[in-house]
Amino acid sequence: MKRLYFGTDGIRGPYGGPVVEEAFFRRLGEAAGAWSGGRGDVLIAWDTRSSGESLARAVGGGFASAGLSVRHLGIMPTPALARATKASGATLGAMVTASHNPFSDNGIKFFKTDGRKLSDEEEAHIEDLLGRGGKSKGETAAQPASPISSDFVDDYIAATSRLLPPLALRGWLIALDTANGATCATSPAVLRKLGADLIQIGCNPDGRNINAGVGSEHPQRLAEAVRSGGARLGIAHDGDGDRCILCDEKGVVLDGDEILTMLAVHALGLGRLAARKLVVTVQSNLGVDAAVAAAGGAVVRTPVGDRYVVERMMEEGAALGGESSGHMVFSDISATGDGLVAALKVIEVMLSAGKPLSELRGVLAKFPQLSESVPVREKLPLERMPALGAAIAALEVEFGALGRVLVRYSGTEPKLRLLVEGPTRQAAESGMARLKAALESDGLGA
Repeated sequence: MKRLYFGTDGIRGPYGGPVVEEAFFRRLGEAAGAWSGGRGDVLIAWDTRSSGESLARAVGGGFASAGLSVRHLGIMPTPALARATKASGATLGAMVTASHNPFSDNGIKFFKTDGRKLSDEEEAHIEDLLGRGGKSKGETAAQPASPISSDFVDDYIAATSRLLPPLALRGWLIALDTANGATCATSPAVLRKLGADLIQIGCNPDGRNINAGVGSEHPQRLAEAVRSGGARLGIAHDGDGDRCILCDEKGVVLDGDEILTMLAVHALGLGRLAARKLVVTVQSNLGVDAAVAAAGGAVVRTPVGDRYVVERMMEEGAALGGESSGHMVFSDISATGDGLVAALKVIEVMLSAGKPLSELRGVLAKFPQLSESVPVREKLPLERMPALGAAIAALEVEFGALGRVLVRYSGTEPKLRLLVEGPTRQAAESGMARLKAALESDGLGA
């Protein structure tokens, strides 16, 4: 179902543009409120961007005009808001964030009363109401600031801390990069409560420095901090805290595929992987399938987007899933991705196995993979690019079961994503070169 405003993870774009600005967010709040039935509470939180509170007040005004009772929770991680929405029985949760995007962007994600994100169909329904002007009970300007509650933040810290035994991390030195974002208070509090000492990076948000050279998209500083400080491991979040990227004790970065494979294989060895299935997206490396199959499990793939992962997990009865980008979902703990929970689950494996992360990561042997993003002015249908289509078809025949090609538009940015996986590095490089040459022929190359 085609949507105009919603992408793979909510609405996102430049702040002050035609969509991510206060007037549109007021209208969006009215439409979402009308879709929800106009009754009950809505919880609103935001990350550390300077535009966050203003947009939160604007969408809150729209919710209020649709009849909902609005409660502002202030700055908190996305998974904490999802937990709060479910725990409180709120009708909706609204997280104002642009996740791993730069400070100049912002956006919004909605959560239902069960803590899950909205489906494509539900988002399309809200867009339909938005186009018709919603069902407002009266015009309301940006909602005046209401008292900010820290109760739900405290609850999230307490609940997450219980995932490991008390003081399980006593004697551990951990490097932690919170991306100058929404986890600056929560993740350090949990790790210290468990006994860890911390080397902190990206822990001084100023409204403009979120994700700026730090966080899960920029793990170089984290890797250096691990090496120079002698840390046991490094943990990096993105701006809203639903992603996790790790560094082992040698300062080598692990992506989501390595983390998920390690967790799945360990759980399979203990007979604890629900349905013996790991759910990942089409973006994940083929090596994940091979490693999980060798351990007696199976991999199920979905389109890109953690909410598609969650939907498939429910269908399959799986409890573990995620994305190579670092979104990881543990459905027995949370209905959405949680970067801190992912880190604690890896630490749990380290404690159980008595092995360093550099050794545990060896369970995944990746197929050679290359990926690139090509900026585009317009997302033209791929079927209108004949040279690209021919190149993809030829590569798929050549690779067979030993490789694959994935070409898709980003759901959150004006970019075309290219991925080539092959039996050798040379094959992958050749494949990528052929895709880029085809884009040139179709008039989309750089």
